[in-house]
Amino acid sequence: MWLPFAVGARLVLGLHRRTALALVLLGGAALPLIAALHPPNSSDDMYRYVWDGRVQLTGTDPYQYPPSAPQLAHLRDAFLWPAASNWCVPGGCTLINRPEVLTIYPPVAEAVFAGVAAVTPAGSRERPMQLTMTVFAFGLGAFLWYALRRLGRDPRRAVLWAWCPLVALEAGNNAHVDVVAAAFSAVAVLVLARARTGAAAALGGAALGLAVATKLTPALLAPALARRRPLAVGLAAAGAVGAVYLPHVLAVGPGGVLGYLPGYLHEEGYASGSRFALLDLVLPGPLVRPVAVVVLATVAVLVLRTVDVDEPWRAAAAMVGTALLVTAPAYPWYAMLLVMLVAYGASTAWLALAVAAYLAQFAPQFGLATRDGQRIGYAVALVAVVVGLLLCGRPVMGLRRG
Repeated sequence: MWLPFAVGARLVLGLHRRTALALVLLGGAALPLIAALHPPNSSDDMYRYVWDGRVQLTGTDPYQYPPSAPQLAHLRDAFLWPAASNWCVPGGCTLINRPEVLTIYPPVAEAVFAGVAAVTPAGSRERPMQLTMTVFAFGLGAFLWYALRRLGRDPRRAVLWAWCPLVALEAGNNAHVDVVAAAFSAVAVLVLARARTGAAAALGGAALGLAVATKLTPALLAPALARRRPLAVGLAAAGAVGAVYLPHVLAVGPGGVLGYLPGYLHEEGYASGSRFALLDLVLPGPLVRPVAVVVLATVAVLVLRTVDVDEPWRAAAAMVGTALLVTAPAYPWYAMLLVMLVAYGASTAWLALAVAAYLAQFAPQFGLATRDGQRIGYAVALVAVVVGLLLCGRPVMGLRRG
């Protein structure tokens, strides 16, 4: 899929803009729609989305009970709670992953889940959630065309999002809410790249805050996007996050709204340092976590100091890309934010990280351990990114103008 994408995108970038627009919109609609014709095949996160939406329609806060709680037993049906599944608890088996823990998703994501549940016909199963994320994917492709024109850049670059296999698979098939976070982030990039007033900066900061309140990863954009007016952006982002969290804090308390996030970070090895597959390959165990923190902090400072505030996507891609290289996730959808930044104008070399994530995810099918897949995939991607950035002759961080 990646090979025809590369060839096709290259061809679209050379077409007349009107023809290119038609192809960008057609591909941006068709590819995730085709992917949505089948149930999710490489992630079960979507089933938690469906469950959380149902829970909210009963008037129950999604951070109050885990799916296995007896208080929610009346919501179980044959779709989410089949006779046999990979996840079983004393109350039965379910498609919902980690059914004994609270949800991990932030409030904006939960609002999307509730909205989908509210309009979902009975017996619809996966399709409404898949179609919702497909709409977001298509809408973001159309928005990128508009944004690139407003910025005086080549709008045909929107094809790098609209036709990207990762977008089709992870938004259309697996229905990951990361596409919603990417959409809010794209709005923040456009607004803050053009912001000349405090009000505009606050608007961009609010969009960034909503992105963070959808999926935490857009927080990585802050060093690049907040450089022009850091106080206005920071206050607006914090205000947006606080506003959407407040109802849940009032319902379940400040500790409850974190859900399974602390447990997830421990489970994924962030606390022990085992999460960082590339660093773990070259450093003694006790040094891995502190070095990871130093690397990320150093890049954040460099981004903040050198970002071109009129074209923040290259610096933002450096921050997001570094985070992916350091953490080496086996979850391709984490790279969705990076794909959006590449469409804005970051080097296409960064797309190597999206490919690397698939090798890590499907390592067992290649006869590899997951950790070996992470190391091979991200090591090759690191080389590809460095070579690509050197060949394009652009500063990695995106230096300030003037």
